[in-house]
Amino acid sequence: MVHATNLTKRYGRLTALHDVSFSIRDGEILGLIGPNGSGKTTLFECLGGVLPIDDGMVLQDGRPLTPADRASSLFYLPDGIAPWPSQTVRWALEFIANFFGSSFDVRCSSSDAPRTTHDAQRTTNGIIRDLDLEPLLDVTIGALSKGQRKRALLAIGLLIPRRILLADEPFEGLDLRQSRDVAQTLRLHAAAGRTLFLSIHQIGDAARVCDRFVLLSGGRVCGEGTLPELSALAAARSGSPATDDLEEVFLALT
Repeated sequence: MVHATNLTKRYGRLTALHDVSFSIRDGEILGLIGPNGSGKTTLFECLGGVLPIDDGMVLQDGRPLTPADRASSLFYLPDGIAPWPSQTVRWALEFIANFFGSSFDVRCSSSDAPRTTHDAQRTTNGIIRDLDLEPLLDVTIGALSKGQRKRALLAIGLLIPRRILLADEPFEGLDLRQSRDVAQTLRLHAAAGRTLFLSIHQIGDAARVCDRFVLLSGGRVCGEGTLPELSALAAARSGSPATDDLEEVFLALT
């Protein structure tokens, strides 16, 4: 679907990304795995148009994508932001719906929405239900805890009609139950055809939700593929037996 080739980003003498290449396949959940400082956020900011790319290209079906092209197909959801802090979660969801011309209505829950409701409304109510946002609809965004804000922002990202969602640390601040619920919600959206690219530093979260992985360390790609593919690569490099432990595979390849 989308191929990044030789992406490079420099800050003066510091090269934050070194010839980064990988593919994003239609309808998959791709995990960007790496420790803090590995370049994950920089890569997302370059893909999302927040930062200019110094070298390299992003292509779709072999055609280079301009920044405007990327903006029409990619949506970047940063980590650690609190937009509209004085507005409620309900207001934010309605604003997004109105901005993109959708007839969303977040005043009713999925349990009391009639079966004849517009598909978009059912989708909205489903997101509210799946991310457990109904108790938070009338809470201001600035008053949310980190985990609550993360779920509200993820709902916004899922409502925005872009083919690919780039989500930076979607599990940050969530407890175990919330992480599982978010993972299940993301899997449902992927199954419905949405493509998700998730930046994750907790390898357990990545292993639970992602179809394939891009391993990033020191601004360089150290491996790309499914867990069995990466495991085979790690075994070939180290001479050790293959393992299905993503953490061990990551350590072996980086």
